[in-house]
Amino acid sequence: MSLAIDCVLIDCNDLQRMSEFWRSALNLEHVWTGPSGGYLLIDESGTTRLGLMPSDEEKRGRNRVHLDLRPDNQEAEIQRLEELGAARIDIGQRNVPWVVMADPEGNEFCVLRSR
Repeated sequence: MSLAIDCVLIDCNDLQRMSEFWRSALNLEHVWTGPSGGYLLIDESGTTRLGLMPSDEEKRGRNRVHLDLRPDNQEAEIQRLEELGAARIDIGQRNVPWVVMADPEGNEFCVLRSR
């Protein structure tokens, strides 16, 4: 028996805005709209799958799960993500090599240092 993560889902108040952000941030394509109105975004190779689900509930508190993104150039990607609508945030991190950011609806993610 094998088990693999097929897709990560994010609840969204503004589905269109969040779709624009994550499609641009991760170079994804909107490939399907589900029966509940959610969007499935996939990269060209089919290995990254992100689901965006409509929600009326506002985000409260810190995420229990977040994405760690590994860029080729950390500073360039942080600047690009900020231009797309992300913001650097402080969740109490100290002197760490990654940058904690939030998407347009406040969901945290980290931009790791370049390899």
